[in-house]
Amino acid sequence: MKVNCFKCKYFKVTWDPNNPRGCTAYQFKTRQLPSVVVKQSSGMDCLKFERKELQGERK
Repeated sequence: MKVNCFKCKYFKVTWDPNNPRGCTAYQFKTRQLPSVVVKQSSGMDCLKFERKELQGERK
């Protein structure tokens, strides 16, 4: 499964122009998508991905 950070509840946009994307689950900021950094670092897909609930969406 390819992880889409934009659909993850842990993805955040930061104010840091050098590292504009972040992951609150792993507690880091990066220039790339966090899932790419996790894959490069561990060789595994992100294990913390949780789909965020969008407005108007029901469980």
